[in-house]
Amino acid sequence: MSLLLTQLTAWRDLRRAPDWLGRSVGLVPTMGALHAGHASLLARARAENDRVVLTVFVNPTQFNDPGDLARYPRTLEADLGLARPFVDAVLAPEPAALYPDGYRYRVTEQAHSAVLEGAHRPGHFDGVLTVVLKLFNLVQPQRAYFGEKDWQQLQLIRGMVAALLLPVDVVACPTVRDFDGLALSSRNRRLSPPARAHAAVFPQVLRAAATPAQAVAMLREKNFDVDYVEDRDGVRLGAVRMEGVRLIDNVRL
Repeated sequence: MSLLLTQLTAWRDLRRAPDWLGRSVGLVPTMGALHAGHASLLARARAENDRVVLTVFVNPTQFNDPGDLARYPRTLEADLGLARPFVDAVLAPEPAALYPDGYRYRVTEQAHSAVLEGAHRPGHFDGVLTVVLKLFNLVQPQRAYFGEKDWQQLQLIRGMVAALLLPVDVVACPTVRDFDGLALSSRNRRLSPPARAHAAVFPQVLRAAATPAQAVAMLREKNFDVDYVEDRDGVRLGAVRMEGVRLIDNVRL
């Protein structure tokens, strides 16, 4: 059975316990609202480590839209049920515990965080990198597991680990998709049933279009609000909005 911890002092006591010392630890950082994609991360962490830690924290510093933060789904009881077969501890702290400084100190990447998602969500990656660094410091994992759906985030976290000499292996895990090809996301549940059905067109267009410009035109023709489609390092990345819900995805070229 998973052990839910909300206080950092209790977590630190557990982390120092004899049956954790000298054991490999795998970390799966999440904002909750878990789904089968998260379960795949947890299963891999369970297979590769002696201990597995799930963090559930809706990180306020990575939201540039207060309304988006307020609407983000919070389903802790269901999350615990999904995680229970895989984890040894669930850490779910309050924001004040992770930001005792009021976010005066933060991690900023100067180049690659300003494009794609960063161009449309100012300050987003400062919040992501800062909270991930804090979680790495708290959990002290040997491995941390992230989904490839958030491709830009994955590259920036890898860059931070290399730049700050962190002793963590960042493990990339394949995107998990629904039956119709839509990448699983906690935001999908905010779509109406017709919009959810139509959303499956998004990854289909990313794969089918000959160029990013053609993908943008095809998506707009199909009534998506398009933030961007760009090709980077053999990957086509895109972000669209439907019913005020923002969806991101990427496919290998």
